[in-house]
Amino acid sequence: MPLHPFPPRPIQRRDMLRRCAMGFGAVALEVLLHDELAAAAISDPLAPKSPHFSAKARNVIFLYMDGGPSQVDTFDHKPLLERYHGRDPRELIGELAPTQFDNIGKVLKSQWAFRQRGESGAWVSDLFPHLSAPEVIDEIAFVKSMTSKFSEHTSANYFLHSGSGLQGRPSMGAWFGYGLGTMNRNLPGFVVLNGGLVPPGGLDCFGSGFLPAAYQGSVFLPRDQPVANIQPQESDSRIQKNKLELIARLDRATLAASGHDAQIEGAIQNYETAFRMQSSVPELMDLRGESDAVKKLYGLEADYDNTKTFGLQCLLARRLVERGVRFIELTCPSGNGDRWDQHNKLFDGHSKNCLTIDQPIAALIRDLKRTGLLESTLVVWAGEFGRTPFAQGNDGRDHNPYGFTIWMAGGGVKGGVCVGETDEWGYRAVRDRFEIFDLHATMLHLLGVDHTRSTYRFSGRDMRLTDVHGNLIRQVLA
Repeated sequence: MPLHPFPPRPIQRRDMLRRCAMGFGAVALEVLLHDELAAAAISDPLAPKSPHFSAKARNVIFLYMDGGPSQVDTFDHKPLLERYHGRDPRELIGELAPTQFDNIGKVLKSQWAFRQRGESGAWVSDLFPHLSAPEVIDEIAFVKSMTSKFSEHTSANYFLHSGSGLQGRPSMGAWFGYGLGTMNRNLPGFVVLNGGLVPPGGLDCFGSGFLPAAYQGSVFLPRDQPVANIQPQESDSRIQKNKLELIARLDRATLAASGHDAQIEGAIQNYETAFRMQSSVPELMDLRGESDAVKKLYGLEADYDNTKTFGLQCLLARRLVERGVRFIELTCPSGNGDRWDQHNKLFDGHSKNCLTIDQPIAALIRDLKRTGLLESTLVVWAGEFGRTPFAQGNDGRDHNPYGFTIWMAGGGVKGGVCVGETDEWGYRAVRDRFEIFDLHATMLHLLGVDHTRSTYRFSGRDMRLTDVHGNLIRQVLA
């Protein structure tokens, strides 16, 4: 009588290969791991990649204005608001779309004067005295007819960052790393300089989604130790090296046992990058080589603390570009109220926000020009949507995704141009209407990537940042 009442299940080929990988397969793997060339042949998601065509830019600095700046108080001059201030917009504009809170008040004029600046004659409000300087404003291309599909922060943030209003899609910074690789193996290819505010939607705004984890954003804080645990705990570097070699062997064995797994490979890459960052990050943060004039230019000596914080972020962004980091995103500092989201206290909130960013951003553009980096660095300024031209309550503005302003400067952008137009109220885009997909397509194009060809196979289809959409904003291309 057999010892086992049930016949043994025949081993499947997959099971045999998986089990044997830790047996005689591991012997061959061990040999390979000692061969530097063979080890390098293992898939490297961060390896530099050739663009589809000649690129105008190599790096991106994305200035993320969390909360939605008011276009009619910053860059979209609408004199009609002053003429009809205090009137019912339903009588003047007609049918209005629902807003986030459906608290639609009277027409609200801007509390800041607008003037034409530079040779380009760009309309800019008095909120931006530094950005208004001719040598700065004439580098900027305004797009005043941007639109979003979402009027709620979380979905609009996902849409701005990933081209989808749903959580879990790769951020644009991850797509740039996927399409082009990194130029500096000692730093991440996608760095988020977090001023203190994580946006609605959380860190998924900077995630890699279904792309390998090596492409996700690494969040740095603008302080002496921008990354947690950057200092090794081991007293002897040999001990740390031995630990890392053991971890590497275990990781490679796991990878061999499981077959090709992009997430495991990405995690291995992140461990290796983290090790190299122990020397590169302290060097990045060491500003002793920066002159006092440069520090003052960025506002590091300003009276307002948030100007200092954002100034340091902008200076670090330039230093990251110098070190070959592909995509750098800056978020807003805390302490200005509710970001740019002024449903009330518009004057106070926008005044503080502009005081925070005006001098540092102007300094960034000046400094990139001075160092010759502006030609190869694309600078983008954008929020997730704009604000209504009528009041919420007495002194606020609600969300407006139907027409708002973003701007670009640097790498391949034609400075001094103004593209698109909203209606006479600054409410809806009426000429050259663009979507976030078009912004993404244009950004990729300037770095030499055809957005229709930068795809990743996931869930049975070829995915891309622009999905099945996206047209170039050709008017801003130099």
